[in-house]
Amino acid sequence: MDNRQLIMNSALTLFYESGYDAVGVQQIVDSAGVSKPTLYYYFGSKQGLLEALLNEHFQPMEQKLIEASETGKNIPEKLYCIARAFFNGASEDPKFHMLMMALFYSGRKSEGFRTVYPMIDRFYHLCVDVFDNASAELGNMNGRQEQFAVGFSGILMHYLMMTAGDQSDLSNLVVRDEEVYRLVHQFMYGIYS
Repeated sequence: MDNRQLIMNSALTLFYESGYDAVGVQQIVDSAGVSKPTLYYYFGSKQGLLEALLNEHFQPMEQKLIEASETGKNIPEKLYCIARAFFNGASEDPKFHMLMMALFYSGRKSEGFRTVYPMIDRFYHLCVDVFDNASAELGNMNGRQEQFAVGFSGILMHYLMMTAGDQSDLSNLVVRDEEVYRLVHQFMYGIYS
């Protein structure tokens, strides 16, 4: 494994375990077994490292979410596919998902939030587009597609957070199909009521 990947792996583990703001550059390089100049050579700064880390892990998940949003014959099927892709991604890369969600709720002026915000925005707009495209099926939403997107993405993230709980070992983090189905069904019931 090359130095760049060693640094990224160490940073992911440390950021996941202690939070982005609590981890210093020295701690990262010590864990990776490299020097500070090596980190700065590859990433320029701690924030540059976070940005590279988030992009490397988010892009494959985002692609799966886009593909999922284009499947299914109706809105419940589309939402199920999106939720399944989201939870599959979390099972495959749990440290990243938990770090990303922690950064979503960090201070609004912090480096962590500013770095993760474009990903929050892209995921939100993907969900808005799904609801926009379902207007024929859902009827006149009167601008509520944004509310639906916030609600749906929030349910997914909070369910994942509660499923992970306070476990330090997330290697067995799984959300079963029947759980995903029930979440989507509950969400759809709320829309239709």
